[in-house]
Amino acid sequence: MAARASSKTSESSDKVSVICRALRRAIIEQALEPGAKLPEDALGERFGVSRTIARHALGQLAAEGLVELRRNRIAVVATPSWQEARDAFDIRIELERLVVRQLAGKLTKAQIAELNAHVDAEDRARGGTDAVSIRLATEFHILLAHMTNSPILVRYVSEVAYRCCLTLSLYSRPHSTECAINEHRAIIAALAEGDAAKVMELMHHHLDSVANRALVAPTPQRGRDLLDILAPYADEVTSNRVIKLPKLARRS
Repeated sequence: MAARASSKTSESSDKVSVICRALRRAIIEQALEPGAKLPEDALGERFGVSRTIARHALGQLAAEGLVELRRNRIAVVATPSWQEARDAFDIRIELERLVVRQLAGKLTKAQIAELNAHVDAEDRARGGTDAVSIRLATEFHILLAHMTNSPILVRYVSEVAYRCCLTLSLYSRPHSTECAINEHRAIIAALAEGDAAKVMELMHHHLDSVANRALVAPTPQRGRDLLDILAPYADEVTSNRVIKLPKLARRS
């Protein structure tokens, strides 16, 4: 009985993760717009799950700041204010300075190669949509957090990074991604050198520059059907074509 209950819980958790990955990408890539309603029944229909599982997924995204839960169980895509966005970036700067301080001089050759491969993917995405570039850039920072093998840092960096990613998707003015890519490469080089002071300063300057690229005016809303919007995202995650971040190693 206990084994069966554990298996059912694990299956539900996996379904919640699938929905979260799909919705997160759809929100960050601006397919789902600020204020767009996310009905539990529609999500359940799209992903083939119960309303309870859809509700759990929405709760997780609400914790990340990507979704707002309103009265009568109505969930909508979040619309952070400019001040909330600035606060999030200030918190993120301090968190990620801590991340790179812990990683300086401690990365393996395989980890450095993984970081460089991710930045290469960012480079290949240049010329595409800004939203995809923003998502890839955000995932670079989350990858760094995972390399600390600290569950607390992974959790907090992921949450604040996704909040900032949503902000950039909403407010960021068009700009060349070349600067951000070069800044990522400089961070990797400083980490490999083991210069903690240098890489902390590079991270501070990089994230502050990213924040300063934002504008106050959001993009105009387009208005599309929720099921149509989520179709490619649901198909992608359910076919296991989403790149997963590494799992944390267990501490002995």
